[in-house]
Amino acid sequence: MIIFGTKGYLYTLAMITLVCGRCGNPAAHSLKKRVTKFSLFFVPLFPINTKYTTQCTFCGAAQQLSKEQADQLLAGVQQPQPQPQYGQPAAHDHQHPTA
Repeated sequence: MIIFGTKGYLYTLAMITLVCGRCGNPAAHSLKKRVTKFSLFFVPLFPINTKYTTQCTFCGAAQQLSKEQADQLLAGVQQPQPQPQYGQPAAHDHQHPTA
């Protein structure tokens, strides 16, 4: 007996502020990636389907995107700046040697 099937995984890639096409409000939209994988004996082996969507947090409207559109939105998201470690000088701090 061979047991096979599919399993879905949902990943939230980013939260992006966009103007909603349905309600017209500038609101946060979650950019999500849904991957469906083929599984054999309950072990996911390889992806068989990938979909990208955005969902408005104000009205709940969802819109499906292509991979290229999702990549463009992700490229436009500003990456957070690394925070200095405790005890490490910040990047803008200048140490002046004493004479």
